[in-house]
Amino acid sequence: MKKVIAIAILFISSIGFSQIKVLETVPVEKLGRVNNNFYVQKIGDEFTFFYTTVQSDDAEAALKAFSFKNVDNAYQSLYGIITKGFTASPLNDVKLELPNNFVWLHYIASSDKTTVQFMVSSKEVGSTHISEPLSKEQVEKLFQKS
Repeated sequence: MKKVIAIAILFISSIGFSQIKVLETVPVEKLGRVNNNFYVQKIGDEFTFFYTTVQSDDAEAALKAFSFKNVDNAYQSLYGIITKGFTASPLNDVKLELPNNFVWLHYIASSDKTTVQFMVSSKEVGSTHISEPLSKEQVEKLFQKS
């Protein structure tokens, strides 16, 4: 009987202090993509926008990102804010505050179409990165509206 109890105690203690633990994973959902320069992914209730910068200290363009949680339908609100900017008169930059970043939506009107650039400034580092310009059709593709 003592051997059975000793074996049970050893078995239980080895389970409790194992080196490998299985963690719950949340699937990564790829959403809209515009070329290889801009795409969105969703992990749980957090949306992350990845973009290639047009201005960088490096010789090559760098991949940057900003993210936010979908509180109060923030993802759809962002889409609405961006699309309203295309028809605003006059075209004004829109400044958004996210948990870790400030994002300026910079609209550029040309003779054939209006585009928007994301100018993202980190609250912690203070650096600003600018995305490539996106047309209204590309924004719709990014948000999977077309």
